[in-house]
Amino acid sequence: MTRVPERNVVLTGFMGSGKTTVGRLVARELDWAFVDTDDVIVARHGPIDAIFAEHGEVAFRAFEREVAAEVARSQHHVIATGGRMLLDHANADALTVTGRVFCLAADADEIIRRLRADIDGPVRPLLSGKDPAAAVARLLDERSAGYGQFEQVRTAGRSPQDIAADIIERLEA
Repeated sequence: MTRVPERNVVLTGFMGSGKTTVGRLVARELDWAFVDTDDVIVARHGPIDAIFAEHGEVAFRAFEREVAAEVARSQHHVIATGGRMLLDHANADALTVTGRVFCLAADADEIIRRLRADIDGPVRPLLSGKDPAAAVARLLDERSAGYGQFEQVRTAGRSPQDIAADIIERLEA
């Protein structure tokens, strides 16, 4: 068993950065519970694209705050957050108190490649426009300062197993 602090591990980063895949691997290695905040929201309120269509982004962000406050009270969890969740100061404050946050980072070309390869993956409402590549580049630029406040883990050209091992190594340091 690895020696890690008694805090949660929180993964943030842009959609397609590998939060869920890497999070499951880290949780398995630590023998901790894994939670994906988007999955919790979907289980409670329905598909994310339907939430956006029927209730709007404001409602979705309220659901995120509710889930962030809830999972922040947990222990020994690996938490994969929605791509924008920790850009909300209330969510970041809640989750950083009980967790160490890692931001999985990749450039726009890598993100687009991954999202296109994830044909069976979730619908991405923020990328539903005419030019998803431009939307990714714009959103990454808008979010760069927010993501930059967290410990960065580069993911481009690396396997999920390598990224998970990097995070475990950092936890043990």
